[in-house]
Amino acid sequence: MAEKVEGSSMYWGRLGGIGAALAVAIPVFTAPAVAAGQELPLSGFGDLAVDSAHERVFVSGGASSNGVVVADFSGRVRTTIANQPGADGLELSADGTKLYVALSAGDGISVIDTATLTETARHSTGPGTCPTHLARTGSVVWFGYGCEDGNWSGKIGSLDPAAAPPVQGDLQGATRFQRAPLVVSSGAAAGPLVAGQLSLSQSLVQVYNVSGGALTAGTSGDVVGAGLTDLEVSGDGATLFSAAGSRDRVEAFATADLARRGAYATRPRPAAVSLSPDSVHLAAGALTSDSHDVLVYRAGGVTPVKTISLDSGETVQPRGLAWSADQRRLFIISRHDNDPEPHLEIERYPVG
Repeated sequence: MAEKVEGSSMYWGRLGGIGAALAVAIPVFTAPAVAAGQELPLSGFGDLAVDSAHERVFVSGGASSNGVVVADFSGRVRTTIANQPGADGLELSADGTKLYVALSAGDGISVIDTATLTETARHSTGPGTCPTHLARTGSVVWFGYGCEDGNWSGKIGSLDPAAAPPVQGDLQGATRFQRAPLVVSSGAAAGPLVAGQLSLSQSLVQVYNVSGGALTAGTSGDVVGAGLTDLEVSGDGATLFSAAGSRDRVEAFATADLARRGAYATRPRPAAVSLSPDSVHLAAGALTSDSHDVLVYRAGGVTPVKTISLDSGETVQPRGLAWSADQRRLFIISRHDNDPEPHLEIERYPVG
C-alpha cells in the first residue's frame, strides 16, 4: 500500500448537475510510486477480470495472444490458460464459477471453470465474426463482434447457456458500429446494456433495454466525445461513466437520456474507469506521458480521496482497472513506455 503524502499537484475538477456546473482547483496529494508491477507473459492487453472467491486475476492479451494469464492477489503469475486464440474480452458468470473468454482470432467464446482453470465448453460465433468484448446481464453474456476491416460491420450477439441455440447474432437493431462495439452492463438481469464505438472521431454510445434475452434500443448519442476507450455502468444501471481521449476527465451520464451527471478530472486522454462493487468509489486513469497517476474519487465528489502514483514511464492501459469484491484491492494494468508487455500493479486499500 502506498504511504502518505510527500508532495502535491493541482488538477481541475468539475462536478456537473442539471443546469449547473462547478469548477474548482483541486489539491491532489501524491503518494510515492508503488513498486514496479509484475510483467505479464503477453504480447499486448485485452481485458482483465477479478475472481475474488479464488483470489485470482485473469488477464488476456488481445487479438495477437493465445492464452489467458492467471495471477494471484499478490500479483504473482501462477499459470496461463492456453489454446485461447485471440483471447480478448473476459466476463465472469453471475456465480463466479465460469469465466467467459471472447476469442477474437478463434470466432468463438470459451468457458473456463474458475476452480480447475480448464476449458469446459466452446461456443462458435460463426466464421469471420471476431468476438471481442463481453458483458453480462444475469445469466446472458453479450458480445460485441466484428473484425478490424473498418466496413461498419460491428454487431452485438448473445450467449445464453439455457437457450437453444445458445448463440444468437445481429441483435444491435438499426444502430451501426464500424467494428466490434464495447459492451458494458452492471450485471443485473434487467440491464441496461450499453454499447460504445471505440476510437472514432465521434464515439457513439447506444443504450439498450434488456428483456427476455432481447435488446430494445433506448437513448443514443455522441456526448462522450472522440476517442472513446472505456465505459462503466453503476450498480443500479442509472449512470454511465465514460473515458474518452478527447477529454481531460471521466464523465457521467444518465442512461435514461444521456443527461450529464458530473465529471472527474484525470488530465488529458482518460483511458480507464472502474466503479467499486458498491458503486461508492470510482478509479480513473489517463494515457498521458506526463501523468502516471490513478485517481480514486467518491462517486459524486470533486476531490480525489486517493492518488496512486505508478513508476515513471508507466501508464494505465485502456480498460485496465478493476476492483476486488471487498474493495481492498485495485488491480491496475499498465505498460512501460512503448514496451508491449503489460504489467499488473496492485494497490491495497485504494480508498484508505
